[in-house]
Amino acid sequence: MKNTVLFLFLMSLAACSTLKSGASATGNFIKESPGPIAGTVGGLWMAQQLGYMRPEFLAAGLVAFSIYDPLAPTWEIHVTQLDAGYCRIDLTMKRLTTGGDGEARQTFLRAARTLMAKGGFADFDELHYEEGIDSARPFARRVASGEIRLLKSRHFPEM
Repeated sequence: MKNTVLFLFLMSLAACSTLKSGASATGNFIKESPGPIAGTVGGLWMAQQLGYMRPEFLAAGLVAFSIYDPLAPTWEIHVTQLDAGYCRIDLTMKRLTTGGDGEARQTFLRAARTLMAKGGFADFDELHYEEGIDSARPFARRVASGEIRLLKSRHFPEM
């Protein structure tokens, strides 16, 4: 119990040291605090002292990391070309997330702007957009889809 309280106390100190308290300008250099490094080293040292570096704990951590995969993008974007200048954008959110529930519309518009810029178009019209939830097992996930029409410039049609 004493070790657990000590661990929680030191981890909270490490968390406080990882917060950016602002960079201090010194001459032409910007000096940042070594908080993230100190927090990581302190956390690893404490985990080793409490015996959390045993193979069974490391294996459980790897399984949890592989299921959750925090480095994967939150949304999968699939674009289908329907006709010349017409596209369908389908978005699928990953199953386990820690946020991002309200960003489907932003992601849709960002994908549409990217298609517009890459294709050399001047603008786009949103023809259809809808959001929903795919209730697949074992975890439901958010989905969104829409159709856009990519537009050439009206003033400079050759562009």
